Amino acid sequence: MNADPSFETLISEGLVASGENRTRAALDLFARASEALPSSGIPHFLIGSEHAACGNMEAAEAALANAVLLSPDFALARYQLGLLQFSTARAAVALVTWEPLFAAPPGESLGHFVRGFAALAQEAFDESLQHFEQGLAGEDVNPAVAGDIRKVMHAVRALLDPQQAAEDNNTGHVLLAAYGRGLH
Repeated sequence: MNADPSFETLISEGLVASGENRTRAALDLFARASEALPSSGIPHFLIGSEHAACGNMEAAEAALANAVLLSPDFALARYQLGLLQFSTARAAVALVTWEPLFAAPPGESLGHFVRGFAALAQEAFDESLQHFEQGLAGEDVNPAVAGDIRKVMHAVRALLDPQQAAEDNNTGHVLLAAYGRGLH
């Protein structure tokens, strides 16, 4: 990749701004990085992540979709786009987005995670937990993604044990809450 030398600097500065909760500055720096290297999906992924963190899911989805369009093999961007779609009660759209990830080699965590969500969409809760556990055991698991998956697993286990769910008010994970709204 023949990147403009400023691309890496802009990405680095944007990540620092993001880490300091300076959202406007981070978004500006990532946008400038996109201008410096228009063919890269990375700035769009980071813009999508910023928007998602702020709760602007429409803008997050648009940016993540751009990241996937520019970099179809950017597995984490594809996963996050599908996750956003799944969490907004659009499981069928998420499954289409994730289609290439279903073919991931057995050791890759994202393949297990998307199979877990596919099982969850079919209300095959035990199967979903098995896939999530296999994904967490992967050597390539992203710590932030793993944390989210553990929350989903907790919520799934609560669905399997209604007594536990009644005792634990912390089971309303955003993904399952949105998923449940889509079922009824």
